[in-house]
Amino acid sequence: MARIRFGTDGWRAVIAEEFTFANVRLITQAIARYIVHDGRRRQGIVVGYDNRFLSPEFAQEVTAVFNGNGIKVYLCALTTPTPVVAYTVQKLGTAGAVMLTASHNPADYHGLKFIPYYAAPAMPEVTDKIRAILDRMKDSGPEILRMDSTEARKRGLLEYIEPRDDYLQHLARIIDTKVIQKVSPTVVVDPMHGAGIGYLETFLTALGCRVLTNRDYRDPLFGGSLPDPGEQYLQPLREKVLRNSALVGVALDGDADRLGVIDSTGEYWGANKILTLFLDHLVRSRGWNGIVARTVATTHMLDRLAQFHGVEIVETPVGFKYIGEQMRLKDAFLGGEESGGLSIRGHVPEKDGILAAALFIEMLCAAGQEPSSLLTNIYQRVGALYSGRIDISTSPETKARVIVNLREWEPKKLGSLKVREIKRIDGMKIVLEGDCWCLIRASGTEPLFRIYAEAPTKEQRDRLQNAICDTLNISLFQ
Repeated sequence: MARIRFGTDGWRAVIAEEFTFANVRLITQAIARYIVHDGRRRQGIVVGYDNRFLSPEFAQEVTAVFNGNGIKVYLCALTTPTPVVAYTVQKLGTAGAVMLTASHNPADYHGLKFIPYYAAPAMPEVTDKIRAILDRMKDSGPEILRMDSTEARKRGLLEYIEPRDDYLQHLARIIDTKVIQKVSPTVVVDPMHGAGIGYLETFLTALGCRVLTNRDYRDPLFGGSLPDPGEQYLQPLREKVLRNSALVGVALDGDADRLGVIDSTGEYWGANKILTLFLDHLVRSRGWNGIVARTVATTHMLDRLAQFHGVEIVETPVGFKYIGEQMRLKDAFLGGEESGGLSIRGHVPEKDGILAAALFIEMLCAAGQEPSSLLTNIYQRVGALYSGRIDISTSPETKARVIVNLREWEPKKLGSLKVREIKRIDGMKIVLEGDCWCLIRASGTEPLFRIYAEAPTKEQRDRLQNAICDTLNISLFQ
């Protein structure tokens, strides 16, 4: 039990090693106690699951524990994406949801994510309370309360739900469906064997689009690959887009909360560029204004464009829970992170790859241009920035030592560039002259450091990354 820890987005572990039925029951009991202590028992809870090995069985165990604690469960009858589960929390007004998913992790992993009543990733104050309950259970000996499904249904504590139609109707209200209908493009959808199977296909087909699919069936082994919409995993999508002269290809990760895009020329589009395009689109096409929230690791192209359009940027630590907080409390109209998650005003404050894909298609249909042309137009207005990330593996001991050293490091220059500001809201972010910056951040789950850098040219970015690596090797890893 001591190994159960919430990361930036729940708890994930290897099936049959740490992710066992016993541990799933244990953490569910802790969440149940939290809900009871929070006075939300009567609101019930949603339980959803992805396409991974034993997902339905784990969901049944989670349900049995909640029912044993007198909490009604709205159990998804079919595989359901994380953002759809979050939307269902909002629609039904439940105490929250438990989503069984390991997102884009390898096939031998599974995970459990708690989504509180506000339909966004749990904030640290929530996960801290659940962790404290787990610790007390360890001291006193865990008492797991369970109820079988037959008894739960007799008592009105178990209801099966299919939220797909409600979610798609909601999606149609926040996406400009008329502009998509007018163009009726050819789109390739790649759910990557994940929970998003059928969602975009149904939505786009109803709008008259010609929809082709890749990896659109359940495979708990994910075809021997990862359910990750990063460029290195999207060659099958690229080939199908080019072969069929499609407008665009969109890929969803394992629980459909993140997006990757291949345009009609075969070019890959990641989150930093997508967020830049979306900010411009939402302001110019919809007239939206207010706040845009981005994480500390996300491109400053958003800052340049926000200044151009007269909107405000809020910077948060890494983790969509902090983006969701800005959307909930400050009505941010766009929130996103470089790892691929985003959401918009009027939707749930949870990252959603299905929404992002639909919005990307709306944007292309409205503009009648390639995304590269749209980005070039933005560069002409505000200038270009080029971002990158490299990962440096190390030992756990070295990782711990470097974290301590970083707290005391106060550089005045990095390479030939003067340091303007140092931020420590999450890792160490060094803001430099000439619109350059870098971020050194330790992974929360692996023995490695992530080095982010951004600069007005690719050559400057590469020099900056090399300077950071040289500095780390010389000054911090000793």
